[in-house]
Amino acid sequence: MGKKKNGPPAAASRPAPGDIDQLIHERLRLGIVCALAVHESLTFTELRDLLQTTDGNLSVQARKLEEAGYVTCMKRFEARKPKTTYKLAAKGRAALEDYLKTLSEMLPPLEQLRHAARSDSRDGLFSRRPLPSEG
Repeated sequence: MGKKKNGPPAAASRPAPGDIDQLIHERLRLGIVCALAVHESLTFTELRDLLQTTDGNLSVQARKLEEAGYVTCMKRFEARKPKTTYKLAAKGRAALEDYLKTLSEMLPPLEQLRHAARSDSRDGLFSRRPLPSEG
């Protein structure tokens, strides 16, 4: 019997980009989850204005988060007008924490590349070159 070969332990334990929670990774859904992580609750209008999006886009993306159990949605009437309020659910908070942890685990290789780029810049490899419009 031969010996079992193992890859580098650091590389094996690092998450791959596919390990990212794709539900949260979309820009607007990430914005919704982050905003609700900071605020106890936000109305539909507050979220729409904060994230600078349209009613339709916010509605679709918030519904996806609600269906996944990441946010809760409460609808009521106030002065005969509908008012929708969103809160981050425990599942959504845990998903955001996992998402941020996964991203932070992916950063060390980027930091190593940045350091290598600084070292190589002395050789001109990463030095700024003038754009064609700069003559």
